Amino acid sequence: MTDLSQQVLRTDVSGMPLEWVHYQDAVRLYHAGQVAYACGSLLYRIRGGINARTGRRSVIEVSSIIATCGHSRILDRARDGGYVPPLNNAALFKRDAYLCLYCGERFPARELSRDHVTPLSRGGTDTWNNVVTACKRCNNHKAGRTPEEAGMELLAVPFTPTHAEYVYLQGRRVLADQMEFLLAHFPRSSPLHERLARRIGRA
Repeated sequence: MTDLSQQVLRTDVSGMPLEWVHYQDAVRLYHAGQVAYACGSLLYRIRGGINARTGRRSVIEVSSIIATCGHSRILDRARDGGYVPPLNNAALFKRDAYLCLYCGERFPARELSRDHVTPLSRGGTDTWNNVVTACKRCNNHKAGRTPEEAGMELLAVPFTPTHAEYVYLQGRRVLADQMEFLLAHFPRSSPLHERLARRIGRA
């Protein structure tokens, strides 16, 4: 069994990733009859109260991936092309595999920063397609200039994650079966395929 901090991947009935939930939320979904099916590994075996009539104790087994009934407006927007995930540094650094996209070195999150490729002072926007992960030294060197003006090469083109990619980026500790499930929902052209393969190769 896994420790109780491990997150469960929740999907809709078609198998599209929705979000991460804690075991308490997963148990509520099971109890409410909203889990259509489950796959992946068994994470938790939660024991409940004893039935006074039968003398049996209820047990709910929680899998690493659960498909739930119901409708998702987020997925509707994602399918219509109108979904843009919220931008935050934690997801940005994970998108870029904790690499500074100027010097190419990997850093812990505390030593990284959000760089605007086209600076805000020059009309740039605070959006996924205009931000990259940069170490603080490179960000300070670039300052309010474009990469070309600063003589710095951008090692990868920034991109906006799809909903499935963003679900991955929000995961704290993604298990192998959850990762395999999520990867199947990434676009074939997603830069995350190569970045994840590189990280796994170094592990």
